[in-house]
Amino acid sequence: MSILIKDVQVEGDVTHIYIEGNRITEIGKKREADTVIDGRGKLALPGFVNLHTHAAMTLFRGWADDLDLSTWLETKIWPAEAKLRPEDVFWGTKLACLEMIKTGTTTFNDMYFHMDQAAKAVKEMGLRAFLSEGIVDLNDPERAAKQLRAAEDANRRIEALKTERITPGFGPHAIYTVSKDSLLRIRELADKKGSLIHLHLSETKREVDDCVVETGLRPAKYLDSIGFLGKDVIAAHGCWLDPAEIEVLAHTGAKVAHCPISNMKLATGAAMPYPAMKEAAVSMGLGTDGAASNNSLDMFETMKAAALLQKFASGDPKALPAIEAFELANLGGARALGIDAGIIGVDRLADLILVDPRRPELTPRHSDLSNWVYAAHGNVVDTTICDGVVLMRGRRIKGEAEIIEQAGAVARDLVTRE
Repeated sequence: MSILIKDVQVEGDVTHIYIEGNRITEIGKKREADTVIDGRGKLALPGFVNLHTHAAMTLFRGWADDLDLSTWLETKIWPAEAKLRPEDVFWGTKLACLEMIKTGTTTFNDMYFHMDQAAKAVKEMGLRAFLSEGIVDLNDPERAAKQLRAAEDANRRIEALKTERITPGFGPHAIYTVSKDSLLRIRELADKKGSLIHLHLSETKREVDDCVVETGLRPAKYLDSIGFLGKDVIAAHGCWLDPAEIEVLAHTGAKVAHCPISNMKLATGAAMPYPAMKEAAVSMGLGTDGAASNNSLDMFETMKAAALLQKFASGDPKALPAIEAFELANLGGARALGIDAGIIGVDRLADLILVDPRRPELTPRHSDLSNWVYAAHGNVVDTTICDGVVLMRGRRIKGEAEIIEQAGAVARDLVTRE
């Protein structure tokens, strides 16, 4: 299967992009192709990489707002999640994929439950995803054994789908919900399978304070002390990291997903220390977090929020400039996940979007880059291509109405379920 995108703007030049299979094989030459897309008036951008989300939590969008993290988890989210059924995760993930396709995301890194069902949804929708089965053992050995088995089973079922677009991993929720023994077992399993590990880290001051009381160490130092951190770890948030922890992350190669909107909405009390982490060369990307705490999966919004939060928190208007916010949203996430995406270039994965700048909020065009970061929303995306397959064209996606209807019905049932 080949695709020619003709007369499209790439980094200021009008050119042609030729895709064969799942790779960009040529830029500049107009060739015959199975599918021809007219790119006149549009710009090609790399597809976004959402480095931290919980896709099926679209089902909780707008249901548990204006609460701090502990109250939000303990009184709303965890009780509702105890009633989750596999089909809920399927439809919640399909809804998330629909939203991400429509707003330009082509890859996402997810942690939740019933991830084999999430994988089925992702396979149908055509996105690229890293799916980690969530593990929350609450220091209960019996529960830990059950959840670790469930994670291994889910990963086997995901592998059985035989699609290179979907990669299974392990998702220990956080140090305050997962025992040391489980963390060590997950480390062992990840080493054996070559899997990614996805967890929350240093999201709140309470997490840090409790860890110091219980272990004598701050969270990142604690994880390092037990040999948990490594290049295969994606840590979400990092709001309360101190300089010594930043050095640990840089030394071990662990990656961090900055989730500015969720952090502000749940009032975590601090912004991820981006300037210090950049100086230490910590690998970073951007994440929306789940729709229950954002409430959107739009990476355009996340770029703007990240840039503005870092400027506000540091008092420096040059902190996280537009170019860095943009690169975190695609190339940063791609590097963190180890995929050959995030740039439109020959031999790169054909994960890209076409956007239409002919809109009032994007006029004038003094700087397209500034417009993408500070003015645009996901509705500027006209076409989304992932792995060389056109998932959306002219903002139309097959089956959209059914997904919205089914997911809405599932969500209403879930939050009222006895």
